[in-house]
Amino acid sequence: MELLSRIAADGIVVTHLIFILFVILGGLTLFKWPWMIWVHVPTAVWGGLVELFGAPCPLTPLENYLRQAGNAEAYSGGFIDHYIIPIVYPPGLTRQTQVVLGVLILVINFAVYFKVMTRKAKARGRSV
Repeated sequence: MELLSRIAADGIVVTHLIFILFVILGGLTLFKWPWMIWVHVPTAVWGGLVELFGAPCPLTPLENYLRQAGNAEAYSGGFIDHYIIPIVYPPGLTRQTQVVLGVLILVINFAVYFKVMTRKAKARGRSV
């Protein structure tokens, strides 16, 4: 049971990372699969709001629960604080920087959506 809990916790980490990458870059899927807008918009809004308001992601407590069930050590803080920030961001990430990252996620996605809509409108012979 301990091994299965640890494997499940690691699976949550991988899922969490994929989710974050999809929040940031998922708008690009619209160039190939326009229907992905129905998946990506709620995902991007959720991800942006979590960053903007500093809300905890529900995957973090689940991962910690599974780690404890597997007799491994849980961590405090969120997924980004524990896994991503030490690798990508310098130590001492401030709340202000976190807000900037949330805004950046939203801006990147709005830019991609604008480009997709512009491209689609041009293909139909109209302007946006």
